[in-house]
Amino acid sequence: MSSPYPPHPPHPPHPDGAPEGGALRHAHWWQHTWVRYGALITLLTLSGLVILALVREQTGTEGFLVGLGLAVLPVPLLVAAFRWLDRVEPGPWRNLVFAFAWGACAAALMAIVANSFATKWIATETADPSSADTLGATVIAPIVEESAKAAAILLVFLFRRRNFTGLVDGVVIAGITATGFAFTENILYLGNAFGTDQLSGDSGIASVTAATFFVRVIMSPFAHPLFTVLTGIGFGIAALAGDRQRVRRVLLPLSGLLLAMAMHALWNASATFGEWGFFAVYGAFMVPAFAVLTWLVVWTRQRELGTVREELPAYAAAGWLTPGEPYALGSMRARRLARDHARRYLGKPAAREVARYEAYATSLAFLRHRGRLGRAGADFVVRERELLNELWRRKDIARPALDHAARMTAPPVPVAMPPWPMYGVHGHGHPPGTAPGPYPQARYPQPQLPHQHQHQHQHFHPGYSGYGPYPPPHGAQRNQ
Repeated sequence: MSSPYPPHPPHPPHPDGAPEGGALRHAHWWQHTWVRYGALITLLTLSGLVILALVREQTGTEGFLVGLGLAVLPVPLLVAAFRWLDRVEPGPWRNLVFAFAWGACAAALMAIVANSFATKWIATETADPSSADTLGATVIAPIVEESAKAAAILLVFLFRRRNFTGLVDGVVIAGITATGFAFTENILYLGNAFGTDQLSGDSGIASVTAATFFVRVIMSPFAHPLFTVLTGIGFGIAALAGDRQRVRRVLLPLSGLLLAMAMHALWNASATFGEWGFFAVYGAFMVPAFAVLTWLVVWTRQRELGTVREELPAYAAAGWLTPGEPYALGSMRARRLARDHARRYLGKPAAREVARYEAYATSLAFLRHRGRLGRAGADFVVRERELLNELWRRKDIARPALDHAARMTAPPVPVAMPPWPMYGVHGHGHPPGTAPGPYPQARYPQPQLPHQHQHQHQHFHPGYSGYGPYPPPHGAQRNQ
């Protein structure tokens, strides 16, 4: 059986003189993946140990344990909320673990050291400790803390670019980073509050600890995520820009960072606005901003589902998907039904494979959408082939589940619509314009081809150029 793909093109000569298709003779040691991962893990581990020692030194062992027990309460809820937003095209867990660890360890350490140094320097220069504390909280802290958290978003944006494709990705990475940062900061604040209660002669969790818990954990657990999400939105919009829009890709993240600093400064300054200043800022700025950003992210998620429904029919027409899959993959309810169907009949491993299939198909739809808009990178064809191969490997498990979900959730077919015969799995041929599958077929128009890409190829390919360098999968080609 011949391969459905043509031979790989020869590798161009490497500028350093490596032979064609060969590896570099003298690769630098830091270019190895395990070296980079090891350095990152070492950095985060050392940061975590140092921040642990600093917080424990300020709060005491008992205060640290109380602060830890109270600060961890909102973390699962916040992480679950951001994971829910990321359900359309879920990013890998390692990115989220890195973001949380960076926020809780590296960013928190940078903030504590820089804030303490700056506040002490201002107090020494001005000989006014109270004004130094106010200036440190309203000016220094927002700049230092938001910059430290933004570093995690920047690293993912630069080194995990495949997983950073839009606004939702920026929001999720920013939110998880800020959740980790707030976790460590809450340990410090709650532990110090507990120590204050102990010095006052109270036993257990008393008034100061309870008040701090109410303000930081009950009323405003979303404060830090809200600030940093503004930076994430800037990076997310920048991810949608083309490679040639370099100014936009720089200015948008900087604009988001400046907005995050400004809102953070306003939030910290609310304590100096009088008795009701905190509640005024909370009601007039924080709650509306949280509502607007929540609406924006949910709207973006629905728009992403629409992109899936619009882009995947071309792959169904080419034979890579069944006609029902684009609809099922563009509905969160249908996706859930597909996973449940696979789990019921084939077990949890099958449900996980269906979930991976859904994620790869969504990435494929987004890739094609960027290609049609002229924003795809030079690796478009390579990445598209990788995603299609991942789908083809899982089709025997995922297709029946997704087709079942499509039948369960699709609107009723009009009676006047003529039924299509059953093709594909029954061994029959299928006419041009239809895809193989066990369910009634539908015709999808081929995408309009840009003039510069209207070349003569034998096989339709649903890439951004209209035709591609390789045919549909073996056994799913059209009858000529």
